[in-house]
Amino acid sequence: MNRSNNIPAKEAFANLTPDHMLDAIEATGIACDGRFLALNSYENRVYQIGTEEGFVVAKFYRPNRWSNQAIIEEHRFTLDLADLEIPVIAPNLNEAGESLLEHGDYRFALYPCRGGRELELDNADHLEQLGRFIGRIHAHGATEPFQHRATLDIKNLAIKPREYLLENNFIPGHLLEAYTSVTRDLIQQIERNYELAGNVQNIRLHGDCHPSNILWTDNGPHIVDFDDARMGPAMQDLWMFLSGDRNYMTARLADLLEGYTQFYDFNAAELHLIEALRSLRIIHYAYWIASRWDDPAFPRAFPWFNTTRYWEDHVLALREQAALLNEPPLIWD
Repeated sequence: MNRSNNIPAKEAFANLTPDHMLDAIEATGIACDGRFLALNSYENRVYQIGTEEGFVVAKFYRPNRWSNQAIIEEHRFTLDLADLEIPVIAPNLNEAGESLLEHGDYRFALYPCRGGRELELDNADHLEQLGRFIGRIHAHGATEPFQHRATLDIKNLAIKPREYLLENNFIPGHLLEAYTSVTRDLIQQIERNYELAGNVQNIRLHGDCHPSNILWTDNGPHIVDFDDARMGPAMQDLWMFLSGDRNYMTARLADLLEGYTQFYDFNAAELHLIEALRSLRIIHYAYWIASRWDDPAFPRAFPWFNTTRYWEDHVLALREQAALLNEPPLIWD
């Protein structure tokens, strides 16, 4: 992609304005009517755009995160799922059959606009129906691997993020020893839980399957935002619907798997990974914000980050995870 006036990619992304976005969309032949609503996204820039025919959702991609091949691979995955009548939101294709579009300094994709309400985590029928669709996603995801997208593993979600945080002086001095020791021990515990899970199969996943990425309608769910799709264990797309005390999580797990196992076999050994994957997410989340801290949108969105209070709470959360990793896994009959 050619950079106009030799503007660096990060700077061009930071300076992305509504006018740039509307110009890019109208260059595809879509007439915009000026309606413009920012949607909840920090990694990319995502907006609901009014057109003469209704609305489209435009996603403008952060530079240097995914290659073009990786983005197209994710698009193809969701398009294939949509062809299987699984309710995912796949990108629109232009007349040339392309889903990843370029305009000036920017890469973007257009999506149909779909509404919905929050998933009811206490609703057994909702969880069973959601489980069926996740099972179908995994059944297709297991048929072949991603070639251009990262793998969800301990190295990428914990070891490298820990090194980055320590090397870039984000940890307050009085917490440095505590963070260093608790993350070292926690990574060892996570590795042990992976060993207990045995030979876990990595398949193509949604990767960030949590309640906010499920839009519920009278006809069931829309599963949105496959931007974090990658290879990993099936449990990654299930554990984020499990929180609370042990009895509550056990009941929710049973509801999910009631639907899931109708379409894809569940490896019960992966129950050892629930708290391991939760721990990886907590470690990686701090790294994710830190690695984006030079983006002006992040200090505005996360003003509490990089404060003493945040890092004290973060170390406490890691210690709580260390205790949970020592408990036996949930039981599923």
